[in-house]
This record gives sequence, structure tokens and C-alpha cells, in this order.
Amino acid sequence: MATERFRGGWPAVVTPATPDGGVDVAMTGQLTETLIGKGIGGLYLCGSTGEGVFLSVAERKQVTETVMAQVAGRIPVIVHVGAVATRHGVELARHARDAGADGVASILPPFGRGPEETLTHYETIAAAVPDVGFYPYLFGGEVDAVSLMQELQHRVPNLAGAKYTGPNLYELEAVILLGEGAWSIFSGMDEVCAYAAMVGTTANIGTTLNLMPGVYREIHASVESGDFVRARDLQVRANHVTRVLHRFGVFGALFEALRLLGMDCGEARMPRSPLAAGKRMAFRDALAEAGFEELSKM
Repeated sequence: MATERFRGGWPAVVTPATPDGGVDVAMTGQLTETLIGKGIGGLYLCGSTGEGVFLSVAERKQVTETVMAQVAGRIPVIVHVGAVATRHGVELARHARDAGADGVASILPPFGRGPEETLTHYETIAAAVPDVGFYPYLFGGEVDAVSLMQELQHRVPNLAGAKYTGPNLYELEAVILLGEGAWSIFSGMDEVCAYAAMVGTTANIGTTLNLMPGVYREIHASVESGDFVRARDLQVRANHVTRVLHRFGVFGALFEALRLLGMDCGEARMPRSPLAAGKRMAFRDALAEAGFEELSKM
């Protein structure tokens, strides 16, 4: 079920918040349109960055419906449906399919994470939408990603790839090779996007693509053309910004950076913390020093 449509940079889209933590529908549409205008490869909804686990099932469906209506078939969309309760993952997967999503994804089950429980959790969600590609969300080092994908090959007919988040490029390469070219494997650690592309990924999903998607678009274009030096240079420049976000607290800083770009998406949802008002000027100065303005305009 791999597709050539799954290429380039895919923002793990922020879910804009109302003051009470609900979904800001108007800003969700605006953010979606802004990202499409930057030449992104696709969108990934309600993942860790999109705070899906902090939203109700109804709110997650609202995000999917809003984005799918705005996209209107112009780019592919994968919806993250992972949940604490497997039955909620099943419900969300069926809704995503009916809304027209190109794939569904799921994190590892937060609880009951023995090997068999994990496999059954994934198998049950994937079986609910046999006509849609299923993409487990793998965290490098947290599980043996290769062994897990080998087991899923036998149990999930619509296994179409994975999102792999971690710095272990050797393990990532092994997952890519395991699919024998039939899978779409997304790198999920923004800081190693260029290097992951060099070992065989054709797309990446990440947090900082909300802020500077053009950088990652150009990283992929550079790798595809064989200009590895330019790809590395762009990666190093992007990582300067990423370090600033980490220094100030990624999610609170992410929402503040979006405001700098003219998109007030509210604040990160509890239990995540907003950027303290007293740190905002220092954060903006640090972004300026890291070259954020130029990168965000690409």
C-alpha cells in the first residue's frame, strides 16, 4: 500500500486551541491552508504534536473533518488514531477512513504494553479499516522496531509502513529494507531528517514543520538530487532553531513561535505548559539569533 504520493515534509500539525482547550476550527483551517501553500508533502493529524491524546474523541473527529474539508484532496493526509482504549482507536480509524484519510497511524498502547498486547492493539485497529493503509508509530530504542514490524507483517494485511522517531539510523534502515520497497517509512525525528533521507526515507513527519516546512521540503529535494552537502547545511540550520525550542520547552515555545508567524493557535493543552510571559522576549531573541525568520520564509 505504499504510495509515491507520500513524499517530502509532512507537518505533525498543531491543533489550535480555544481558551478552554477546545478546537479552534477557524485557525485549524487557516493553519492548514498556510502549510499547503509552503509546498508540504502531506499532513499528519492528532499525533503527539497535535495533542490528540489530550482531546476527546469528538474533538479529534472535528479536527479530521475540518482539515479534510480544507485540504479537499490536494495533498494526502494520515490521521493518528492511537488512544488509551483500543475501542477508541477503532472508532477514530473508521471515522478517518470515512472522512477520506489516506492512512491511519497509532502510537504504541500507553498501558498494557507487553508484546502480545501491543500486537493485538495494532491488529485490532488496522482490521477495522482493511481498505486503508496502517502505520504504526515507532519510537526508536523503546521497542525492537524490526521485530515488531516483522510480526505485524504476518498479522496486519494493510500494514503500509511506519513512522519511526529516533536517532538510530541503523535500525531505521533495517525497517526500510524489511519492507522491500513496498512500504512508506517516515522519519519522525526532525533533527535527523536529512540523514534519514540518505538511508532511504522519502518523507518525514515532525513538529518544527509547523514553523519552517520549506526547509524540510528543500532537504528532501537536495537529497533526491544528490546534493548531500546542501541537505546537511539545511539540517544544521534547522537544528539551531530546534535547539532553541528545546531550551525554552518545546510545546509552549512552539505556540509562541506560531504567534510570531501571525497564527495565534492559543496555548499548549494541560498538562503541557505555556511559555512563561517573562521568557517571551528572550525566546524571540534566541530565535532571531538562530536565523528563524529566514528559515520560516522558505
